[in-house]
Amino acid sequence: VQLVESGGGLVQPGGSLRLSCAASGFTFSINTMRWYRQAPGKQRELVAAISSGGGTLNYADSVKGRFTISRDNTKNTMYLQMNSLKPEDTAVYYCNVKLLVLNYWGQGTQVTVSS
Repeated sequence: VQLVESGGGLVQPGGSLRLSCAASGFTFSINTMRWYRQAPGKQRELVAAISSGGGTLNYADSVKGRFTISRDNTKNTMYLQMNSLKPEDTAVYYCNVKLLVLNYWGQGTQVTVSS
């Protein structure tokens, strides 16, 4: 299993970023995928989740209305469109899949929101 995140960077408050997660080594199209984030000194938290077919989406209250999770099962890739970014969105963002009882993580991509 391999999960590779990309798209992070430095952005000003109010700006946008689009994260990508390229997946391989498992059947992407039949698995729920998730984005997590971890800010310095804080626990890792669930940001958003998307069902296998993309029909069910879930978001943390803190990002509702600003972030959009999506996936392309033909490309084995998941996305997180982040708009109206705030300094409190600063964190390392991780792609996640749970297969049976095991959680798999990518290496993470840093998002920094600062003026």
